Amino acid sequence: MDTLLSLHRQSQRTVVGLMSGTSLDGIDAALVHLTGSGPTLAMEPTAFVQIPYPDALRTLIRQITDAGSSSVHSLTRLDVRLAEAYAEAVDCVLAEADLDRTALDLVGAHGQTVCHLPEPADCAGAEVRATLQLGNPSTLATRLGVPVVGNFRAADLALGGQGAPLVPYFDHVVLTDGEEHRGLVNLGGIANLTVLPAGASPADVRAFDTGPANMVIDALAERLFDSPYDPDGRHAEAGTPDHDLLADLLDGDFFRREPPKSTGRDDFGPAYVDRLLGAAQSRGLSADDTMATATLLTAASIYQAYAQYVRSTQSLDELLVSGGGVHNDTLLRMLRDAFAPIPVRTTSEYGVNPDAKEALCFAVLAHENINGTPTNLPSVTGASARTLLGSLSVPER
Repeated sequence: MDTLLSLHRQSQRTVVGLMSGTSLDGIDAALVHLTGSGPTLAMEPTAFVQIPYPDALRTLIRQITDAGSSSVHSLTRLDVRLAEAYAEAVDCVLAEADLDRTALDLVGAHGQTVCHLPEPADCAGAEVRATLQLGNPSTLATRLGVPVVGNFRAADLALGGQGAPLVPYFDHVVLTDGEEHRGLVNLGGIANLTVLPAGASPADVRAFDTGPANMVIDALAERLFDSPYDPDGRHAEAGTPDHDLLADLLDGDFFRREPPKSTGRDDFGPAYVDRLLGAAQSRGLSADDTMATATLLTAASIYQAYAQYVRSTQSLDELLVSGGGVHNDTLLRMLRDAFAPIPVRTTSEYGVNPDAKEALCFAVLAHENINGTPTNLPSVTGASARTLLGSLSVPER
């Protein structure tokens, strides 16, 4: 209790944020000094590292996310194994800043999403919304000797929300502008769009998942080119998109669903890639043409979401992009073509590392949990009320 009270009273905290996304490429760890709360929040990023998953761990995560190959024993062990991996990532980012664990006040750990079921469905006679992120926060806190906030989605789901996306709170407190209407797109495994009107209040923010970003592109790169991703988008650049197939894909169930909405591997995982590949092969598309079509699907679905659900009530002055997809030159070109004449820039132009943004977000969400500040946005998730996000694990120091 003394540790918790001391942490709550601190005006400044040194926090590590951890993110491991649906791309399954590894762990992002950001070290940041934070003060204030809400509109007075101030952020000083200090260090950032990306730790690739070992092949065996990545393979196990993929097996667990596939209902056909999942095992309750493997899932239980993976929950602890990921916590161990997160502890190593924390030590790596501290070493990057030439610090040790004694300098650290708090960790915010999103966990590895293995299943996200935000739509209500029957479970033993009662309708529930559910999500599961592995990387046990209590295990991580005990290993580090540092308080950990995790399990960020559950409280919003309990209030009838989607539990996602979570980044819009960070977008709001860090990137809202007094004069410009901004859109923010994060290109992780899944793409999501945040809309920040000039001078937006929390209730003015809109955001939702738009569909796949790197998830489908990476899966196709592995199957077609035996590569974990399409370097710089070169295969997509060499191909020609099939616009008829693209139109069929954009007519899919998720794209026609109105916000609030969120998605993941259940919609765009291996089964979806199987269907896309089958359709491409039936149309005689080359591997490069298939990659070009999938890459354009990401760009076109983001713009389609903006056109259908945002543009009529809120135009944009600029679009800021973050996430691993910023390294795909072809994808960025397609986004710029789709949104022209709206300028498309990366968040680096506003002092936020595009690769580190989500990890920074979970540092901020953990910091705000200790502040007692609600960080879900009902205008985004559809929850019935604002609430604290995350569960706190406090070890004995």
